[in-house]
Parts: sequence; C-alpha cells; structure tokens
Amino acid sequence: MTPSAQQIRSQMNTISEAPGKVWFWELAAAVIDADRCVRCGACVAACPTDSIGIGSDDLPRLVKMCTGCSLCWDFCPRGGLAYEATWAAANGAGEVSWSEGAGGEGSPSTPIDEWLLAAGPNSPGLGAVVELMAARVRRSDTLHEIGAQDGGVVTAILLASLAAGEIDGAVVAREDPDHHWKGVPHLATTAAELMEAAGSFYNQTMALASLDVIAAGLPAGARIALVGTPCEIEGISALQARRWRRGSSAVEAVVLTIALLCTKSFDYHKLMVEELSERRGLSLSDIGKVDVVRGRMIVEHRSGARLVDEPVKDFHRAALRGCDECADFLGRSADISIGSVGSGAGYSSVIVRTQAGARAFDEARDLLEVCELEAPEALARLDRSDRAVALATLQRPFAAGGSMFVDFAEHEAFYDGTDRAPNWRK
Repeated sequence: MTPSAQQIRSQMNTISEAPGKVWFWELAAAVIDADRCVRCGACVAACPTDSIGIGSDDLPRLVKMCTGCSLCWDFCPRGGLAYEATWAAANGAGEVSWSEGAGGEGSPSTPIDEWLLAAGPNSPGLGAVVELMAARVRRSDTLHEIGAQDGGVVTAILLASLAAGEIDGAVVAREDPDHHWKGVPHLATTAAELMEAAGSFYNQTMALASLDVIAAGLPAGARIALVGTPCEIEGISALQARRWRRGSSAVEAVVLTIALLCTKSFDYHKLMVEELSERRGLSLSDIGKVDVVRGRMIVEHRSGARLVDEPVKDFHRAALRGCDECADFLGRSADISIGSVGSGAGYSSVIVRTQAGARAFDEARDLLEVCELEAPEALARLDRSDRAVALATLQRPFAAGGSMFVDFAEHEAFYDGTDRAPNWRK
C-alpha cells in the first residue's frame, strides 16, 4: 500500500535536518524584516522551485513551501552575496581589501586612486573601462521626443541591439497602469515597447523577478538585455557565475547588462505619495518628469514647468535603507554603465566595460552624438563619497575579489548588536 503524505511526514519527523540549510524566513529576518531589502529580485530569480513571489508591499514573500535550499540567501546582495566579488567575476578587476574589516572604511591595500583600476591608465577608480564618453541621441532622431531620460542612450542601445538581432527583448521599467509614476519591471520584446518604457523611475522594481522568457512569449533560447541598478546587475552576475538548477527565471538568457548609475533607490509610496503628493501637494498625474541631477531632486509638470527643485537629501527618508550598504554607485559588474553624473546637460555619461558592451554600443553609434566626457572626476568623486557611507555602514569585511558568499552564521555574528541585526520578532 502506498503511504499517505501524512504518514511520510510522520516518519520524517525523527530525521535530523541536513546541515547548512538556510530557509527563506532566515533571509526574511536578516534582510526583509530588518529593513535592509533593496528589492532587486535576486531571491526570486534564484529560487529553483518558484516559491518566492512579491507581496502587496513590493517585498519578497513566500508563496509556496520553502525547501531550505539556501539559494535565496546566497544570492541576496544584502544577505549571503559579497556583492563586491561580482566586480572581478564580471570584468577581471583586481582584488582590493580593507584591513580594518567590519564596520569601517579601514586602510586600503592599494592607494585610494587605484581602487579597482580600470583597463586603461586614464580611468583610475572607475572599474574596468573599454571606453569612457558622453553621448546623446542625435537631435534629428525621434527618440529625443519620447521622454527618454538625459541623453536617451539606454533606449538607443536596446533598439539597435534588437534591430540587429543581438537580443530578443530587454527587461526594462515601465509605468504601473494603476499607479502614476510607479515603475514596474517588464520584459519588452518590440521596439514600440522599448520606446514606451523610455525614461526613469526612482523606485526599485524587483527587476530580476521578471526573467521568465516563456511567460513573455519568447522561445527557451532567447537572449535578453537587463537594465537595472547596480545591485540588480550584481545579482545577475553572481547567478550566472554560479550555475544551478533554476525555476522559471531564465538567468542564462541575459547576454547584455546596462547599469544605471545609482547612489540610492526609493520606496514608491514614501517618495511619490508621501513626499511629493502629500507633503508638497503635487498631483502625480500632472508630473511629466522626475530626475536626480547634481544632487538635486527635479520634478517637472507635463507642460515643462519646474515643480520641485530641492537637494536630494531632503528626500532621504524615502530612500531604501539597504542602499546605505552599497559601494557600487558605478555599476562595476555591468557591460555598460550609464548616468548623468559627469556629462553636460542633455547628455549621458557612458562607461563601456566589456566587449559585449562595446559591441552593443557600436550597434547604436549611428543613432548617437558622442563626445568627450565633460567632468570624469565627478564620477570618481561621487563614487568615493558613496563608498565612504557604504563602508561605514556595512558590518562585514569588504574585499573585492574575495569569496563570493557569506554564511548565514557569519552574517548574523557581524550584524549582531547593530541596528541592522536580524529581526526575529516577525
């Protein structure tokens, strides 16, 4: 007679748990309930049983039984992933470590201006660099009329790669149809969808939770690009570097990564609803553009009139707390890093980091005006500032080129007694 599920469970009750298992609720205690989640979606992409979904609060939650495989913990950039190890894995940058270890900046083992030296002698501290420039879509091109942020370079690269058959789609952010100015992830498969998604949102979108190519109508062997914040690019870099059985997330489908330069991301409700709508009395439906430029939060009306022009620090109460632990403003794990810092008005700063990035940029070159970067030192300066905050906040040792993973017990010991310790109350 075949035993029932209840009989099997009863027999298993006397069996000891396999050593080293980490469950989703341990990730939840250490990251989500400790208010450190950066909403990258790496845990969703890593789960081989598709047991992790997204709750109504835009945070990861368990939707099926957890098997204790530990992968959600391993690939979380605020949990088991030593995110700086992905920089070397992605582009071969050398190891740099800090002697003081947890909780402080310490003394770098190489001079600060050589921190993760680039491929060339003229770009110290920026990570691997194949080409460094400023660019924007040509004024004769219709792209600059569709609301693209800064120079429209990201959209141009994606359109060119799609037209050339180099990719079959791209994970981008588009507006939630039910919430004005809330970005949600979307695997776009047509030029029209890519152009519709042009522009920026300042909330994290759990982009890595959108790698199901079959659900998007693409074949199993599809190739896609991923546009995301540095932590999202770190997540995909780590997942691709450590192969394992996946669920519905086609991690291997990502062949091009574009990082958006980022010092902080925001909680949608805290930024758009509380800060802009409630505190400043703005109608979200009237907003035509939101941008962070030279340390200022700029909000414009659909007519082009400026509604808000304030220091971005005035909005830090809406920022994700876990962003304070990130030393990767520049997106060092990406094929291409793009943002506004260091370039003139209307242009984007572009750091091409890999040969895959160079091929993608070359496909789009005819669509772009390219010139020398106006203030490359601004990139290094903001990177140093961002890194100082991260290394003062991060409680574990920091070493680019070191081990990629941190055991849960080690993490718990590093954070014990701090305001970021695991929260077991929930």
